[in-house]
Amino acid sequence: MFIETLMSNPIFGLRFIVIIIISICLHELAHGLAAISQGDDTPYRLGHITMNPVVHMGWPSLILLFFIGIAWGQMPVNPRKFRHLKFSSIFVSASGPLCNFALGLLCILMILAIRENLLVFNLLSDTFFYLAAYINFMLFIFNLLPIPPLDGFHVASEIFPSLKSLANSPFGYMAIMIVFLGGFSSVLGYIVNGMMCLLGLCG
Repeated sequence: MFIETLMSNPIFGLRFIVIIIISICLHELAHGLAAISQGDDTPYRLGHITMNPVVHMGWPSLILLFFIGIAWGQMPVNPRKFRHLKFSSIFVSASGPLCNFALGLLCILMILAIRENLLVFNLLSDTFFYLAAYINFMLFIFNLLPIPPLDGFHVASEIFPSLKSLANSPFGYMAIMIVFLGGFSSVLGYIVNGMMCLLGLCG
């Protein structure tokens, strides 16, 4: 249970919580801003253009984040208002994971700046940005998996419309459970470590 980690290592636990909340909120904001750019004002009308984590994540997600270290967010959009149904849907769906990828790269740049003494930060800041880069790259890869209701599924189903029949089936939840319980999350971790090493930050 993540709550045990939070109690035994509160510095790491609080960093993890802060990074997850900021990363999910920015991920959802990216979806919302992308939807607005494609003609859908639903995120604005429903008050989701904000950094308020309660709005994006909800109390159940925030509570589970503290107890088991898992959280999620959502952004209301109306695809029927998009200017170009297929392109806009792909763009809006991909914007969240791409935001996480950009955040990961930004954190890498911050670490490099710290190590080159271009910024006056201490070792704790270096560690914070490394964790933030790792989490955001993990969110980037995880959300691009072609599993409903993840963003990757919405992208894949626009490219291969026959997949849309799986959107409301139990398949998605079963597949996500397999990812977390079947050891596939470790595979994602290896991929992220590989990405970090390619960027010169083997941890």
